[in-house]
Amino acid sequence: MLPNKNSWAEPYKIKMVELLKMTTAEQRKKALEDAGYNTFLLKSEDVYIDLLTDSGTSAMSDEQWSGMMLGDEAYAGSKNYYNLEKTVQDIYGYKYLVPTHQGRGAENILSQVMIKPGDIVPGNMYFTTTRLHQELAGGDFHDVIVDEAHDSASAYPFKGNIDLNKVEKLVQEYGAARIPYICVAVTVNLAGGQPVSMANLKELRAYTQEKGIKIMLDMTRIAENAYFIQQKEEGYRLKTIAEIVNEICSYTDGGTFSGKKDALVNIGGFLALNDWDVFEEARNMVVVYEGLHTYGGLAGRDMEAMAIGIRESVQDAHMKARIGQVLYLGEQMEAFGIPIVKPIGGHGIFVDAKQFLPHIPQDDFPAQTLAAEIYLDAGIRTMERGIVSAGRKANGENYYPNLELVRFTIPRRVYTQAHMDVIAESTARVYERRKEIKGLKMVYEPKYLRFFQARFQPL
Repeated sequence: MLPNKNSWAEPYKIKMVELLKMTTAEQRKKALEDAGYNTFLLKSEDVYIDLLTDSGTSAMSDEQWSGMMLGDEAYAGSKNYYNLEKTVQDIYGYKYLVPTHQGRGAENILSQVMIKPGDIVPGNMYFTTTRLHQELAGGDFHDVIVDEAHDSASAYPFKGNIDLNKVEKLVQEYGAARIPYICVAVTVNLAGGQPVSMANLKELRAYTQEKGIKIMLDMTRIAENAYFIQQKEEGYRLKTIAEIVNEICSYTDGGTFSGKKDALVNIGGFLALNDWDVFEEARNMVVVYEGLHTYGGLAGRDMEAMAIGIRESVQDAHMKARIGQVLYLGEQMEAFGIPIVKPIGGHGIFVDAKQFLPHIPQDDFPAQTLAAEIYLDAGIRTMERGIVSAGRKANGENYYPNLELVRFTIPRRVYTQAHMDVIAESTARVYERRKEIKGLKMVYEPKYLRFFQARFQPL
């Protein structure tokens, strides 16, 4: 009798491999000490399985590599720019394109163009670089995500949703004129890769049109969000990922995009817009910060690879395999009793360090500590998403986020299911000895985005 199981397999075959370095426990201990117990400061050659980020770490397809050979490296008017522009118009539906070297370049230009000192910028949970650019432009970020997003155990299916009551409260307090736009992120990163529902976007669009407020999308992992809408939201099961992606964008006025995630490339991004006046100003700014408006800090070959990757990212088979691998790892973690953010999100597994290490107070950096311990066990590099990432307020006090997480980010088309087993088993070994683990103290803190370069020592 056939098993009652609907298995899936990756919609690709492997053509080239990169050999991995195996290290000893003693080698990993020294590497971590040299890195100041910050996984960002580890040398990649000392890492066995690298789950630091899904940004720029995906494997490109044969068509993308072929496209790299078609790079038109003209300083102005590269044909690859016009191909990328058409792709953005076809897939996302936006009218105008400003290429940038990566997503944060687009965030900077958007913030400089649209935010004035004293403005209020609501968003569904902060992201590190996004909030910093908003603050440097003089804005004040306000979190308007639903309360369920701050509860790692909540099974609410769309924990990325905007709470319109919170938005209305800001409008009543500050006035709509002080809100240049609402920043909506899809598959909210710091909530655990949690999606936004189409119903919530429609409701927000109706509200903002009434109030005269724009919606700007952080569209970095939009295809993953579309997959969750397809699987979980009524009326979308028979729609394609491409159709859902286009509809998401239709309820917004523009968006920032890091091509290093969904678009499966190692570098690149853009700002997409519908408003000509905003576009005209952004096009002027990109020349100052990035490069000419037809390359924005990118080589022609990079724009070509990104255009191809965008089209590949909205293929249903690709997204089923991408999310399927993340789900597989999450289910393995749950089988070992490891506390993770639920529901399982799009781009990785987020382990709840507060529950994993309840004896370590937040001021002793439990998530940073756990990321270090996971590396020590098997050479697996993860990253902290808690108090270190949250940074400090303008008055110098630490932010204390409710969620203290370690992110196991899965690069696209890179690792096998066997790697997922190794990751889960290693984390389970650390979980077994969790009561022996002590926290860290910070001994060096940079001015901005401290999680990238901060250094620590064991308590």
